[in-house]
Amino acid sequence: MLPKPAEKLVRQFDEQFEQVIERCEELLSQSGVVDETTASTLGEMANAYRAMAENFTLHPIRFLNLELGLVRNNARLGWYALNRMLGREDSRVVEPYLDDRRFEAEDWRQHLAYDLLVQFYLIQSRGLEEWADQVDPLPGAGHEQIRFYARQLCNAVAPSNFLLTNPEALRLTWETRGRNLIDGVRQFREDLKRNPNNFNVSMTDRSAFQVGENLATTPGKVVFQNEMMQLIQYSPTTETVAQRPVLVVPPWINKYYILDLKPKNSLIRWLVSQGLTVFMISWVNPGPAHKDKGFDDYLQDGVLAAIDAIEKATGEKTINAIGYCIGGTLLATTLAWLAKKGRKPVASATYLTTLLDFSHPGGIGVYINPHTIDALCRHMDRKGYLDGRNIAFTFNLLRENDLFWSFWTRSYLKGEKPPAFDILYWNTDSTNLPAKMHCFYLREMYLHNRLVEPDALTIAGEPIDLSAIDLPAFFLSTRQDHIAKWHSTYLGAKVHGGDVRFVLAGSGHIAGVVNPPTKEKYGYWVNDHFEEDPDHWLEAAEQRPGSWWPHWLEWIGPHLGPQVAAREPGDGALEVIEDAPGSYVLKSAAEAGR
Repeated sequence: MLPKPAEKLVRQFDEQFEQVIERCEELLSQSGVVDETTASTLGEMANAYRAMAENFTLHPIRFLNLELGLVRNNARLGWYALNRMLGREDSRVVEPYLDDRRFEAEDWRQHLAYDLLVQFYLIQSRGLEEWADQVDPLPGAGHEQIRFYARQLCNAVAPSNFLLTNPEALRLTWETRGRNLIDGVRQFREDLKRNPNNFNVSMTDRSAFQVGENLATTPGKVVFQNEMMQLIQYSPTTETVAQRPVLVVPPWINKYYILDLKPKNSLIRWLVSQGLTVFMISWVNPGPAHKDKGFDDYLQDGVLAAIDAIEKATGEKTINAIGYCIGGTLLATTLAWLAKKGRKPVASATYLTTLLDFSHPGGIGVYINPHTIDALCRHMDRKGYLDGRNIAFTFNLLRENDLFWSFWTRSYLKGEKPPAFDILYWNTDSTNLPAKMHCFYLREMYLHNRLVEPDALTIAGEPIDLSAIDLPAFFLSTRQDHIAKWHSTYLGAKVHGGDVRFVLAGSGHIAGVVNPPTKEKYGYWVNDHFEEDPDHWLEAAEQRPGSWWPHWLEWIGPHLGPQVAAREPGDGALEVIEDAPGSYVLKSAAEAGR
């Protein structure tokens, strides 16, 4: 307990700091230098750092203990330096974490000055992170936010990010007579030109890929379209196919062809080769005209329209459905809505890394709070949509060293051209989000978690209940997923009605899903018993090698129906509109926003 004068001082500091932050956000928003969302993010950062500063005042003994630890480590670093200068062997005071590749090069150890610089940096940054772990959360700055912004600060000031403190970059500058810096400046200018108001460092060689030429090349035709989506029917490669078609509902955050990259890792091409009639939704890239499109529109003009179109194209009244990420969230919402209506056009549902229970949203949770969401919704209300490039940057910061700073140093300090990597190209081919839909999604699902509450969420005029869904469901999650953590997807699977099969794959949100059998990578875990606790489920699960794709095909087999003659796009009541991949997927976020 602090003395009353100290409590009064802290309270006055808090009130004045809050006024400063609010005024700064207002000025930044009005200036046009940054938008309101960015200003709000800066405010969230300031709140986190304020919480750390106030913690020093409220808990001086705790802070002094941390400081003593830093003093001890810095003293050890001084002794280490002395031993190295005298030519004596000594163990380093601190080593980078095993997954930290920033200081792997021999340059960092060979030169004493840089060896000491790295260790000094690691000592201070870990001290700050340890402090953040012990800070008491404040309103507007939860514990996860405090840790997140402390980590952002530590990684932003890493010596690897600056020319004079990066021995690798300096050596290259000497060896190439500065050519690396010239190339780095050129690439920096190109990135600025490509995204003048939404800067993001290039992650891949964009000139190496073209959608429809070496990505999204599985043959097919667009057989239906409306203002929300195009529906692609893929051409068969087998003489007969399963009677029931398969509808794939991809996320509309980024584009559908993550499931149809190069032929060797295309899930769509593999499904077709297994004798399935596959339909894919290709979402529109929204702009200002889509401002008032909501979750209801994605349901009615997306999934429901696709189901009706598939019946016209094939004559089949029952299909199987696959939903990926937010596409799976929409699929479950649609199935609950259909259950309310007493309709059952879907025989089975497959969910790939899908959140239904948002109580533990993973890394994205650092952005989920009323203050940030309100600011974001005000920004979208004025603009009509959220620029997809902002979303990409937001997600990249969840793994900032791997997805931002590593590309920063390689591209701008070393002058290296980004590699040609199909998944990273897809990651940068972003999509915008309509204002009404995204505000609803963030508030009702992420913030209030109403999707798992029976009848708490009204969609297209109907209160929905996920437990009312009565059909077989396959949930695929990935163990290293930082977007839809598998413990959270497990909670959502427990709410879903019907017979549920849960499978856990290795790797992350993308690689764990896009894992063809030919690669024999990662493996997966299965357990026929759906335990109450996810950790108990994993303890009793059987680990199997390779891809989960054949296991899923075995699971869905009983729901596919008998074999029928292969169906060509255009054979049914729907005429071909254009060749796959269609025109909607070709529009960039910048073009859509004009």
